[in-house]
Amino acid sequence: MLQKGMPFPEFTLKNQDGEDVSNETLKGKKAIVYFYPRDNTPTCTTEACDFRDNLAYFNDLNVEVYGVSGDSQRKHQNFINKHELNFDLLVDEEYQLSEAVGVYQLKKSFGKESMGIVRTTFVLDEAGTIIEVIEKVKVKEQIAQLKDILEG
Repeated sequence: MLQKGMPFPEFTLKNQDGEDVSNETLKGKKAIVYFYPRDNTPTCTTEACDFRDNLAYFNDLNVEVYGVSGDSQRKHQNFINKHELNFDLLVDEEYQLSEAVGVYQLKKSFGKESMGIVRTTFVLDEAGTIIEVIEKVKVKEQIAQLKDILEG
């Protein structure tokens, strides 16, 4: 997994509207790029709604927020509409970016093993360098952690 101080990899992914978002899009502002397993699951919905409810705070700090999962553009659109999300969700159906940053891993759930995205959040500076990584995200604590990182 990529660590603090490393450059975020080059990427171009589509957002929910089919528009390209790339590491070049992120340059010049801080960004939070969070990886999550699936749209419309309970924990992922809580996480997305927490970002929605705190987006004005992040925008005041000139920080962009992007969610990334393996879901399709259509699923992202439905998720955004259902929960009135106010930030972009990026489509990583081939898991290229998820693999590049090291969050596409073997997971165990209910005794079964399968490959999937491990919930992880990256905070990037204006140059695209990782300034913090939150691994094994605890959704209920994440916003407070991010505020500490950005205010520190």
